Amino acid sequence: MDSALLWAFIPTFFFVSITPGMCMTLALTLGMSVGYKRTLWMMIGELAGVAVVSIAAVLGIASIMLNYPWLFTGFKFVGAGYLFYLGVQMWRSRGKLAISTDNQTTKVSNDWDLVVQGFVTAIANPKGWAFMISLLPPFINSNKDLAPQLFILVSIILVSEFVCMTLYATGGKSLKHMLGKADNVKLMNRIAGTLMMGVGVWLFVS
Repeated sequence: MDSALLWAFIPTFFFVSITPGMCMTLALTLGMSVGYKRTLWMMIGELAGVAVVSIAAVLGIASIMLNYPWLFTGFKFVGAGYLFYLGVQMWRSRGKLAISTDNQTTKVSNDWDLVVQGFVTAIANPKGWAFMISLLPPFINSNKDLAPQLFILVSIILVSEFVCMTLYATGGKSLKHMLGKADNVKLMNRIAGTLMMGVGVWLFVS
């Protein structure tokens, strides 16, 4: 892969990753409600989804989504509805992600739910697809083997996403400590729930 293109790609994608979006808002929300360690499960799902979108964009699989938009739309609406439902539950201090008013610990028992949540958000994000389709192909050198170039680009993308989500999740955890008094637990749930509902609406209308 051309080293000049590589050094241009790294800051470009990091800037895009650090910009607030659905996945970063989700990381902030979960960092606030379940803490950084639990949010890592969501990150695993999100990184897997981003890897799928990235590879699909380069291999041309994304054309299937463009030719059959109803599949993508249906999946997006299901994901948006699920996130909005979780947000409503958090706002009401109920559900798996809400912070307990008794001991200020969360009631999440299934880490797989967080993995699915991250994966669905990444896969169902139309802006993510549009960005990958428009950005990645120009950085591919058609005169060289595709596999190593794709491996390098996807690795850079995943590292950037992980670093940025870590920053957002730790920011949410810090906010949790700031508002960690018993009297503020309901407020924390409402802030996190509102953010979660916002991600759902964002996904629905985008």
